[in-house]
Amino acid sequence: MLKTKDILDEKDERLHKVSEEVTFPLSDIDKKLINDSIEYLTNSQIEGLAEKYDLRPGMGMAAVQLGRLKRYFVVVHEYEPQKFNTYVLINPEIISNSEERIYVDEGEGCLSINREVVGIVPRYARVTMRAYDMDGNMFTVRGREELAVVFQHEFDHLNGIMFTDRIDKKNPFKDQDKMRAI
Repeated sequence: MLKTKDILDEKDERLHKVSEEVTFPLSDIDKKLINDSIEYLTNSQIEGLAEKYDLRPGMGMAAVQLGRLKRYFVVVHEYEPQKFNTYVLINPEIISNSEERIYVDEGEGCLSINREVVGIVPRYARVTMRAYDMDGNMFTVRGREELAVVFQHEFDHLNGIMFTDRIDKKNPFKDQDKMRAI
């Protein structure tokens, strides 16, 4: 089972590299990492299990955060207490996005960043992504609000971008009045 200590810290240079396309069929290593990520993310959002296994809560994880420079990420979204939708996006691309911009009011977080970060991260309110599932079948998925933010955050990881890179260094709350807080 994955532990919080298995997740790369922001100081690790691999987090700033562009991940490589995945070829199908998936390797056993990638299948295991995907399944381990699903288990970690699900358990991390269930208070008793997060405490028991000492897991930092998270909704998404990219392969690179586990040291694997491959273009895939997993999102486990709790839509009702203890009810989850799981998304596995392999070789994803954003095919459309809203004009409306949003930001997470209390700030974005990341399992690879273990410190307080001040500032807003501009994101699209809605995104549609095209990706492949674990069997190599293409699909599209649309994310709104919180789910859209997570999709964009994890997609950035595949391109070596941390959410802190998207915060304006000189003015951390730049254009806040032009976006909606969620």
